[in-house]
Amino acid sequence: MQERIDHLDESIGLRKLVLYRDVALTEAGEAPARPARRASVAAVIRNPWVGTGPSADLSAEQGRVAPVLARLLTDRLIASLGGADEIESFGKAAMVGTAGEIEHAGALIHTPYFGNLMREFLQGESVICFADSRTEAGETLIVPLWHKTRASTRSHYQTISARVSDAPRADEIVVIAAASTGPRPHPRIGDRMTDPVVTAETLETVPS
Repeated sequence: MQERIDHLDESIGLRKLVLYRDVALTEAGEAPARPARRASVAAVIRNPWVGTGPSADLSAEQGRVAPVLARLLTDRLIASLGGADEIESFGKAAMVGTAGEIEHAGALIHTPYFGNLMREFLQGESVICFADSRTEAGETLIVPLWHKTRASTRSHYQTISARVSDAPRADEIVVIAAASTGPRPHPRIGDRMTDPVVTAETLETVPS
């Protein structure tokens, strides 16, 4: 494993990996029926586009770096949460340092070289929800998650906070993959499949 990490360090400028994991044991004084395990994995890499202008072609580095990150991060999510078949919801995010463009963050996660592979490795079908931002080192980013095969399943709408204390530095990008093994602690707000029909017209008929 160390040999593989050393190789990745050379190929994509990997400086650090940060794994965060939690499980909610109680909520509102009661144990959830299905305590969900949640995790995020962040990779801190050098920004390959620092110093380039807004007309620079990003595609070559996208195709080289993003697939490596997709495998690296999902491997660790799968190991942390007990297997891809245990994972029910997922999300992705990126934070670019102050010397980079917000487009540099998006370039590594809004691409089939990352998103398609992350979805495949985690056995998903849904479009992956996301967050991206330009930040100073140590700032927190809220990463949204939803169901990996049924994105409209409200019970799995949740977020996880991601933070690396010393990243991204000005010339770095932090790329994050996150997942959960289940829903929020006590989900009970219905689902799009069972919702009543609500329109502006139907609301006008409801007595005040």
